[in-house]
Amino acid sequence: MLYRFAHKTGVYGVSIVEEQNNQILVQIEQVIKHPKQGDLHNPKATENVFFHERKALSQFEKRYTSQSQLKAFNEDPLPYVESLQLAITKLEERLQEKQDEHARRSLENLQNLKEDYAIQYKEKFN
Repeated sequence: MLYRFAHKTGVYGVSIVEEQNNQILVQIEQVIKHPKQGDLHNPKATENVFFHERKALSQFEKRYTSQSQLKAFNEDPLPYVESLQLAITKLEERLQEKQDEHARRSLENLQNLKEDYAIQYKEKFN
């Protein structure tokens, strides 16, 4: 069974691997929303900040969380790589509409990430 799990600025489909007391170990199965790029403490800022390149959590990566962090999974289940490609495409489309410096730098980061993902998952990312 899959659950919706938000981690930092990304959202993922996860399965439960193990439950211990109040801690639940979840495994990443798909990407619903790719993490935002840039400085999370200064959204939209591009000057005098460290503009972070944020990768999505990897396929099968595990994280501890609490039950309250898991939500109903209301997405179509997709293979991880397909879901990652879809999440990147959606984020790129939103950024291309904005046409500001933050969007431009975010798109540059995403281009670099797609190259990394292509090596990691041995798939071409458009």
